[in-house]
Amino acid sequence: MLHSPAELEPTPESLAHSHARPLHWLATATAMAAVIATAGLVQPATGTPAAPTDPAPNSPQATAPDAAAVSYPLDCKGAPQAVTATAHGDLDGDGRPETVAAVRCQAGSGTPPHAIYVLTQAAPGKDATGSAGPRLVATLLDTPQRQSATDLTVRDGVVTATLLGYSSPEVPRYSPDVKKLAKWRWTGGKFRQELTDSTARSV
Repeated sequence: MLHSPAELEPTPESLAHSHARPLHWLATATAMAAVIATAGLVQPATGTPAAPTDPAPNSPQATAPDAAAVSYPLDCKGAPQAVTATAHGDLDGDGRPETVAAVRCQAGSGTPPHAIYVLTQAAPGKDATGSAGPRLVATLLDTPQRQSATDLTVRDGVVTATLLGYSSPEVPRYSPDVKKLAKWRWTGGKFRQELTDSTARSV
């Protein structure tokens, strides 16, 4: 037992009555049995405690939006769109996970620039099928910035990505020479970008 009742120290008076009558012993044994039975009812159960019940797998609280189920506002000139990376996490503190997706046109050659989008789960009944679906709510990086995104992560409500770009128009598109570490944080009702490293160097 993890929490057995503490034993009482014998007092001098109880030690003096060492020759108790059988009726006294019977009453004592009955009282102790009641105490032990009560302790068995209130003590914690042994073994591994059950894990808390998770939300239903298909509930908005448990499921991040599916990046493949969204049509992104990219003009790919007829080429398909490609989601190259995703990250998931609660960005606005509402207890529901968002999805951050790095998307670009799937060109046959070169290095098409990325856009980075934030998706949230729409409320049930908002789409044509009557079920909850993903909805694009913010653009963190747009393709006119001519950057590629790698190492996309979400941690503690902060989106982080490494951005690869070019120091001048003369730099070949297949060989970016600028590397930036970018962070986006939801503050004051919008995403604010922090660039922690913008040194031009060979990458």
